[in-house]
Amino acid sequence: MPETALPGPARKAERAARSDAPLYAALDLGTNNCRLLIARRAHGGFRIVEAFSRIVRLGEGLSQTGQLSPQAMDRAVAALGICAERIRRRQVSRVRAVATQACRGAGNGAEFLARVERETGLVLSIIDPSEEARLAVVGCTDLIDSQFQAAIILDVGGGSTEVSWVRPHGGTDRQPAEMLAWHSIPIGVVTLAERFPEPPTPDLAWYEAMVGAIQERLQAFDGADAHRPAFADNRAQLIGTSGAVTSLASLHLGLTRYERARVDGLRMTSGECRAVANRLLELDRAGRAGHACIGPDRADLVLAGAAILEAVQRAWPCEHLRVADRGLREGLLLSLMRRRRSRRRRR
Repeated sequence: MPETALPGPARKAERAARSDAPLYAALDLGTNNCRLLIARRAHGGFRIVEAFSRIVRLGEGLSQTGQLSPQAMDRAVAALGICAERIRRRQVSRVRAVATQACRGAGNGAEFLARVERETGLVLSIIDPSEEARLAVVGCTDLIDSQFQAAIILDVGGGSTEVSWVRPHGGTDRQPAEMLAWHSIPIGVVTLAERFPEPPTPDLAWYEAMVGAIQERLQAFDGADAHRPAFADNRAQLIGTSGAVTSLASLHLGLTRYERARVDGLRMTSGECRAVANRLLELDRAGRAGHACIGPDRADLVLAGAAILEAVQRAWPCEHLRVADRGLREGLLLSLMRRRRSRRRRR
C-alpha cells in the first residue's frame, strides 16, 4: 500500500519504530499461484518487507478429474515450503494462510492441506467465495477514484472469478468500500483455458466463445441490477485485480519487463483493453511465451483472462478500468493489522 510522505523528524522516528514493529504475513494459495507477502504496519498502510510468488498450477486438470494431481500437489508443497522458511526466518508474529477455489472444489483438498501442515508446518484454511470477494475489496479500496459513485472490483483467479459491486467509503479513515452485491463464478483462467482448448491458430470465434461462456454466467445474476444507473451514466469504474489484468496492462504500456510501479493504479479505457486482446490474438503461443511480461507459464492463460475481463465490460459497460497489482493478500494483511489494533484498544 502506498505510504504518505512524512516530515523529516517524523520519518526518522517512524523508521526507528519499524525495526521493532511486529511482522505480518499473508499467504494465498490459489488455483494457479502461490503468493506470500510479509509486511509491517506503516503510516497509511503497510510496508512490504518480503514478497514471493510462484506459479504452481495446483488446479491443473481439476476440472476434468475433480482431484488435485500428484504433480500439482508436489509443486504447491515445494512453493509452500519456501514460504514457510521465509516466515520462520523473519520471525513473523501473525500469519494468515488461505486456500481458494482449487482446494474448495477438489475431492482431495482436505487431504492435501493435511499434507501441507505435516511437511511445512503451515496451516491453511479454505475460504469461501464471499470471503475471497471481501478480501479483494479490502485490498483494492484505495484505487477507487473519488469522482465515481460506484465500482466493480473484478478478481480473476485461476479457478474462480469474483465480481463485487461497491460504494466508496465517504470517510477519511481508509475503511473498505461498502459491498453492495457480489457474484462468484466457478471459472477462472485455468478452468476456462481447459474448457476451451486453444486451436493451432487462435481466432476470434474461439475467443468469442470464451467471452460468451462468462457472459452467460454473469447474466444469471440479477442481484446488482439496482446499481446499473451509475454505470449507464458514466459515474462508475471497474477495478481489475489479477495476473491476467496486469499482463494486459504491461502489454498496453509496451513494457519489456514487468514494472509494478507503472502497472498498479494504471487507468485504461475499454477500447484500450480490446486493442490489447486483438494484439494477443495475432500471436501464437510461442509468441506470447516469448514476451517478457507474459512468459511460458501464462502463455496459455492470458487470452482467457482477457476474455473474462471483456465479458464483464460488456455485461456492465464501463469506460474506466483501473488496474490493481494488489488484492486478496493485501486484504489479508490489512484485516490482520486492524484486528490486532482492535484487540489492543479493547485491552
